[in-house]
Amino acid sequence: MKIDAHQHFWSYNPVRDSWIDASMEVIRKDFLPKNLKPILDANAIDGCIVVEANPSEAETLFLLDLAHKNPFIKGVVGWVDLCADNAEARLKHFSENKMFKGVRYLLQVENEDFVLREDFQQGISKLSQFNLAYDVLIFPKYLANVVKLVEKFPNQQFVIDHIAKPQISKGLDPDWVKHIKKLGTFKNVACKISGMVTETEDFNFQPEDFTPFLDTMVDAFGTDRLLFGSDWPVCLLAAEYKSVLQIIENYFIDFSEEEQCQIMGENAIKIYNL
Repeated sequence: MKIDAHQHFWSYNPVRDSWIDASMEVIRKDFLPKNLKPILDANAIDGCIVVEANPSEAETLFLLDLAHKNPFIKGVVGWVDLCADNAEARLKHFSENKMFKGVRYLLQVENEDFVLREDFQQGISKLSQFNLAYDVLIFPKYLANVVKLVEKFPNQQFVIDHIAKPQISKGLDPDWVKHIKKLGTFKNVACKISGMVTETEDFNFQPEDFTPFLDTMVDAFGTDRLLFGSDWPVCLLAAEYKSVLQIIENYFIDFSEEEQCQIMGENAIKIYNL
C-alpha cells in the first residue's frame, strides 16, 4: 500500500490562516478531500496521513471528521496543547478516536530552547502511553536541542517533518548533516522526505539539487525510517503533486522493491500504527 505520509486540508479563512500570505496566492483557497482524492488516484497512492495546519483543537476535530467521512485518509496528526496542565486528559480524549495517530506542536514558531521547557517535555512524556507519534516541525537551527529532547525520551516515536527544512539551494550545511546523522542513531526517530521543493530559492530547482540531501537521509536513517510525504497543497507553491512524487520515485528507482515499498508506505503504516 502506498501512503502519502504528510499532507493538509483546510477551508481557507484569511484571519485564521494568516500564514498564507499574499505571496502564496495559489494556496489561498479551500483544499479538501474531494480535491486530493483524484490526485492520489492518478498517482497510484492508496491513502494519506493528514497533518494539522492550525494550532487548535478545532483543527484536530475538523481533521478527524474528514477522516471519518473519507476512508482514504488513514490517520490524523492533530494538535493538542502539550504545555497545558490538562494535556494528558486531552490526549486520552482524542485517542479514543482510532484515527488519531499523532500530535504536532508548531516548534518552528517558537524559540530554539522551547523543546527544553519543562512543561513541553511534560506533555511529550504523555504521548507514548497512548501510542502516539510526535511530528517535529523545525528549522535546522533547532536540531541541536531536538537531539537533547530525543535523548530524554527513548520510548517516544519522533518523526522529523520535511528533513528539518534545510536551505536546499545553498547546498549541504555541515551542521545540518552532523545533527541529522546524530538523530539517525536513535531508533525511535524517523524522518519524512517531504517539503523539500518549497525550501528552494524562489522555488527554482532541478531534481538533482535534492540528491545530496536524500543521500544524507538514507545514510542516517536507512530505508526503514524514511517516509514519503507530498506536503500537498503547500507543495503547489513550487511544484505539482506528480513532480514532487517523481523526485522521490526517481531517486529510489535503483533501490530494491522492498526498500521502495518501505519508503512509499510500509514505514508510515508501521510508525503511525495505521
